[in-house]
Amino acid sequence: MADNKRLVLAYSGGLDTSVAIPYLKERTGKDVVAVSLDVGQGGESLETIKQRALACGAVEAYVVDARNEFAEEYCMKALKANAMYEGVYPLVSAISRPLISKHLVRAAHQFGADTISHGCTGKGNDQVRFEVSIASIDPTLKAISPIRDLALTRDVEIAFAKEHKLPITQTEKSPYSIDQNVWGRAIETGFLEDPWNGPTKDCYSYTDDPAFPPVEDEVVIEFKQGVPVKIDGRDVTPLQAIEEMNRRAGAQGIGRIDLIEDRLVGIKSRELYEAPGAVALITAHQELENCCLEREQHRIKRDIDKRWGELVYDAQWFSPATQSLNAFIEDTQKYVSGEIRMTLHGGRAVVTGRRSDSSLYDYNLATYDSGDSFDSKSSNGFIDIYGLPSRVAAARDVKFGNGIDVPENAVE
Repeated sequence: MADNKRLVLAYSGGLDTSVAIPYLKERTGKDVVAVSLDVGQGGESLETIKQRALACGAVEAYVVDARNEFAEEYCMKALKANAMYEGVYPLVSAISRPLISKHLVRAAHQFGADTISHGCTGKGNDQVRFEVSIASIDPTLKAISPIRDLALTRDVEIAFAKEHKLPITQTEKSPYSIDQNVWGRAIETGFLEDPWNGPTKDCYSYTDDPAFPPVEDEVVIEFKQGVPVKIDGRDVTPLQAIEEMNRRAGAQGIGRIDLIEDRLVGIKSRELYEAPGAVALITAHQELENCCLEREQHRIKRDIDKRWGELVYDAQWFSPATQSLNAFIEDTQKYVSGEIRMTLHGGRAVVTGRRSDSSLYDYNLATYDSGDSFDSKSSNGFIDIYGLPSRVAAARDVKFGNGIDVPENAVE
C-alpha cells in the first residue's frame, strides 16, 4: 500500500537532484527515495551516487544497471523502427524516459510511495514523457517537479546546499544542458540558443572532428530479425553492438546533428545531437530492409516508422497506438537477417555491400546480361493495363479542350 509520507525522486547525483532530496522533504513533508539508473551515460559509479543520495537525506536508494535492458528493449525497438524524429534525430532522450519511468514506478511500489518527482523544467519534453509514462503504468501515482512546481531555481539550490551543509561539491556550471546515454548525446542551451551561432569543439564528446578523420574503417554488421548479432564476425549483444559502433563511427565524426526542432510543448528549440552508433546502425538496418521487405510492405513500414518516431517523441511509448505499431514493425523483421558491409569515413557511413539468404533481390531477374529470367514480353500487357486510367482521363481532357499542351519545336 502506498505511504503518503514517501515520494520517489529520479536522482542523477548532481547538484539539482541532491539539493532536491532535503528540499522536497521540507516542502512536502515526505521522506525521499532516490532512484538512479545507469543507461550508459558514463560518469560516476552507481555506488558513489547511491551513497551521495543517502548522505543528502534519502531514506532509501534504488540503483539499477539498466544498460542491457535499455539496449535490448528500447534501443532495438528504435532500430527496428529506423526511428529518426524529423528525419534526423534518433530519439536519444525520448527512448530512455519510459525506461526510467518504469523503474520509478517499480520503486514507488517497492517502497510504498504515493508520489514521484523528477527534475524537469516546465518548457521541455521530458516532463511530459515522465508524467505520461508514469500515469500509463500506474495512474494512481502523483507526480511533481521541484524546479517547475516548487520554485527550486539554481540560486535557491546553492543557498540551500550551503545552509544545510550538504555533502556535495558545486562544480563550475556547464554552459550547456546535456543528456546522454548509450544511444547518443543531446546538447542544448547557452550560446546555442542563438541559431546563428555555430557549434564549437567543446560541444562534442562522442564524436571526433569529421574534417580530420583517420583512415577509413570498413565494418561488416550481421543482423538477425532486425537485431545486430555480429560485428566483423564476432558475436555481440545489442549493448556491445551500440558501444562498438559508437567508438568506431564516433572516431570518424559520424552522427553529428544540428537542427531546429519542434518540441512537444509547442516551442521551436535549437538542438545538437551526437549519435554515432545509432546513425551507423540505422543506416545499415535500413539497407538490409531494402533487400528483405516486399515492396508494399516496405512502403507502409516507412510511413509507420515516421509515425512511430513521432509518437515516441511525443511521450506515447506506452500508448495503445505505439503498441499496435510495435506489432506491425516486429512482424516485418522476421526476414530482416543478413550482412551489411559499410565504410565509415569523414562523417559518413556508406553501405558498400549487402547479402542475405532471405533477400528478395534476385540476380537472374535484375541482370541485363545473358541468363536474364525476366520475361520482357510481359511488360507490354503490364504497361497497357497500368496506363489505362491515364489514357481514359487524357481522352476526356482532349474532348473538353483541356489536353496537355505540347509546344512544337522551334524551327529557324
